[in-house]
Amino acid sequence: MCGKRSKCSFSRLEVTLIVCLVLMIAVTVVLLVLHFLVKETNDPSAVGASYLLGVGRADCTGPVAEIPLMGYANPDQVGGGLLTRLYSRAFIVADLDDSKRVVFVSADIGMVSQKLRIEVLNKLKSKYGELYRQDNVILSGTHTHSGPGGYFQYTLFWITSKGLIQPSLNAIVNGIVKSIDIAHQNMKKGRLFLNRGVVENSQINRSPFSYLENPESERSRYSSNTDKEMVTLKMVDENGQELGLISWFAVHPVSMNNTNQLVNSDNVGYASYLFEQEKNEGMLPGEGSFVAAFASSNLGDVSPNTRGPFCRNTGESCDNPQSTCPLGGATMCMAMGPGNDMFDSTRIIGQNIYLKARELYENASQEVTGPISSVHQWVNMSDVSVELNATHTVKTCKPALGHSFAAGTIDGVGAFNFTQDDLASPVAPRRCGCSDCCHWIPGNCCCSWRVHEFDSHGKPQMDVVIAGLCNVYTHYITTYEEYQVQRYEAASTIYGPHTLSAYIQLYRGLARAIAMNTAQDLPRGPEPPVFNISSLTLVPPITVDRVPANKAFGDVLQDVRQQYQVGEVVGVKFVGANPRNSAENVTEHNFLTVERYANTSDSWHVVQNDASWDTRFYWDKGWLGQSTVTIEWHIPEGTEPGLYRIRYFGHYRKRVSINHTASILFEGKSSAFEITNL
Repeated sequence: MCGKRSKCSFSRLEVTLIVCLVLMIAVTVVLLVLHFLVKETNDPSAVGASYLLGVGRADCTGPVAEIPLMGYANPDQVGGGLLTRLYSRAFIVADLDDSKRVVFVSADIGMVSQKLRIEVLNKLKSKYGELYRQDNVILSGTHTHSGPGGYFQYTLFWITSKGLIQPSLNAIVNGIVKSIDIAHQNMKKGRLFLNRGVVENSQINRSPFSYLENPESERSRYSSNTDKEMVTLKMVDENGQELGLISWFAVHPVSMNNTNQLVNSDNVGYASYLFEQEKNEGMLPGEGSFVAAFASSNLGDVSPNTRGPFCRNTGESCDNPQSTCPLGGATMCMAMGPGNDMFDSTRIIGQNIYLKARELYENASQEVTGPISSVHQWVNMSDVSVELNATHTVKTCKPALGHSFAAGTIDGVGAFNFTQDDLASPVAPRRCGCSDCCHWIPGNCCCSWRVHEFDSHGKPQMDVVIAGLCNVYTHYITTYEEYQVQRYEAASTIYGPHTLSAYIQLYRGLARAIAMNTAQDLPRGPEPPVFNISSLTLVPPITVDRVPANKAFGDVLQDVRQQYQVGEVVGVKFVGANPRNSAENVTEHNFLTVERYANTSDSWHVVQNDASWDTRFYWDKGWLGQSTVTIEWHIPEGTEPGLYRIRYFGHYRKRVSINHTASILFEGKSSAFEITNL
């Protein structure tokens, strides 16, 4: 209390309480500000959550033995083991009110067949009704040439794949549907970001002489005869949690050449492997929530074999218009990758693609916004009138393949010494039915710049992305000028010299329908025929498995050494059985594990499996049902010293009665071996 003869003052306790009160008020204000800032940041409306997003991944490998590999059409190239597993990666984007949605699937397969797409859509309809349909489901193949074939209804592919192979078809259909199921179940609010960049040292034009036929005025606008741009779409949820990415880049997944017999996803699959291993830290391949797809784009004439074509017998260049060698002709001309062998080349190209995608992903800041639209139309591509200009109208042709198609390419030559640049008349047309003309580019496009430049109908900020090999495979699409040269790509442009002009005209119509919201007015078009194809196949039937005398399935025939160093190869050979037994009896079967012993828990822990890049699973059919399996582990950098072992898992087929057999699970394991730093 203030006295009459003294000024008003505060005791020490009162001063302390006042200071504390001021500090409390200040802290409260700061906390309130931080609270509202954090609340604003986490508020979807504040951070701009634009869509509902879902991602999913599922195995679609199928049988890895005795099945023709799809891509090179080499009758001698049949599956004989596994390098990496094949996956279907699904991405769903929907409006926030879920009024419209679209599904994009990138699958580690050669391409999508009509039969495959029909079966996927039928399964989706049985599960989800009309939610997923022809017009909003886009199925894209990465175009690996090292996946099992046998899932087509058209004659040419039916012959080269030795018929319809139901286990192969089932694995792909079930894998695609499962990946969509997972994406559907994990839908959440989120945002999309786009970024673009140039990828160097990863591709060449495998038909540069064809490209030179294009007008110089057009070629002068570009710095290269291939499209080097990568487009990356980043997906995060409303809290910034990473969900996945789709990266589009033009390169053929043919780093693994036509001598390879191990099922694998090639260079783009290795890029997916690297990205997913980084983001799903501590998980085995194929596990974890982050999904990274490296999807196909305008890869028609783009090769990853950057050293170019050389004669296998003499080593001299065969970079000429016919791709032929002085000795041996066209069959000797083969392109080579940047690495020492096809495995090394796959690793180098895949890593280049991965590193650029990671850079673009981390720096992606251009947000994708706006409504979701999709449109679909069936078109009889053999009868399209194309208006070239005000005075000239042309038509597409009935589908046919030119002689040069049989020559193959520098990435994988054909048979009988056919040559590229052969201007002879086309071979007999095959019945292709109708082409699926969706607003995502199907087939192998070699003419991306002209497609990019078609009118966007009043959408100046529209980003056009070419997603290749979608929904139905229609071979190649070259420019009119390149068609005249008749190298492989032109000979594979089946609807004639005006195919590209027809596609651009049709895509303009689809783009106009989206821009003007008139998709409902588009005619549906003539649906393609669905052939009642036979299940006849030339793939040998699975026979009863047998073992050598005094041996059992899974027994070790050739064991590991006691000690290895990083960089060396561990190899072990087992009494094996046909891997097709496993593919036909177990949806997802793992053939091998690499395990490390943990002293702390006195137990073995899996560190790699058959989806890992560093493992290789080889199957040798042998004689009279007695087969062997060899497993290799190429010990990678960073492997911890310690005690390891390799395990093998399989199924053998046993006869249980005159008319019935059964598949019996078995396993084998190597002796323990030590990895040292010495």
